[in-house]
Amino acid sequence: MTKVDTNLPIGVALIGAGMIAKTHVAALSAARDVAQLRKVISRRPDRARYLAELYDGPVPVFSDDVAAVAADPSIPVAIVATPPSVRKEVIDTLARAGTHILLEKPVGRTPEEALEVVEICERENVILGVLFQHRMRAPAIAAARHVASGALGKLGLVEIDVPLWRDQSYYDELGRGTYARDGGGVMITNAIHSLDLAMSLAGPVTGVQAMTATTSLHRMEAEDFAVAGLRFACGAVGSLVASTAMFPHRTEIIRLHFEHGSLRIDKDALEISWRDGRRSVEAQSAAAGEVKPLSGGKHEWHQAVIEDFIDAIRSGRKPMVSGREALLSQEVIAAIERSSRTGSAVDIGAAL
Repeated sequence: MTKVDTNLPIGVALIGAGMIAKTHVAALSAARDVAQLRKVISRRPDRARYLAELYDGPVPVFSDDVAAVAADPSIPVAIVATPPSVRKEVIDTLARAGTHILLEKPVGRTPEEALEVVEICERENVILGVLFQHRMRAPAIAAARHVASGALGKLGLVEIDVPLWRDQSYYDELGRGTYARDGGGVMITNAIHSLDLAMSLAGPVTGVQAMTATTSLHRMEAEDFAVAGLRFACGAVGSLVASTAMFPHRTEIIRLHFEHGSLRIDKDALEISWRDGRRSVEAQSAAAGEVKPLSGGKHEWHQAVIEDFIDAIRSGRKPMVSGREALLSQEVIAAIERSSRTGSAVDIGAAL
């Protein structure tokens, strides 16, 4: 495993300069006490150079050479934000060189491909973390604290609502919304965040019955609509409704209904409604109500994941979401797809 100096900011490479790159650069600027962006890798480095203007630090090197990152001992960490279709080759190159990897979701296009990625990193003894930044939202952190306290009692019902809008131009980008590039549509590209967050609070899903479809509002190969009934290992049941065809664009919401109260979690606040009539609001954002379809979210959430990942490397612990833990969400998505195809309920086996 690559050794890192615990006293200096860790050198980081950003691999992939697509839509989310600006958020990563802002996050790395804010995390400059622990991380320094040294290289940006893009298929078109000339088009990525504008990112230097957004970075509050020394100008990074722009290149299309992943091997140069792997060969650079001053860069022990890479953030991989490429399309899923080219992830495995990139990760194999980095892992063989001992570079720790923080990966944009999903880990792979299919559970099988994702497992290969995880096993590559485990074999090479490098840390693989996954960017499920919704867990770093203040309402999510507050919700986790309440769930862990046990005061809410037994969980009975989970609602996961992902009511998003994407214009056709979003899917007109080459390969977006296809199985070959992304591995699917709204579930693996968008709803996977809320699914991961819900399972971090409610525990794993053990069975689904579902329907998916592509509405007439989009021209795309994969689904832009999914609805599923869920069974959880804890005995609770639940629902998932996700779409990128719901106009106007709204924020994702998770509701957890317990024996003694219910939680409503979105990006702006945690609402707690107790059965005895008490109601409280916690972790409320000053920008509550602001909804931007393609904003990428606040960079502070990515910053928190990056800082957690670097601390995990320095301390030798697991990151907030390891590659293996991230397989759980992909297994549920694959089960939803199978259930939609067959029209039958699908049981989800033991975690990979």
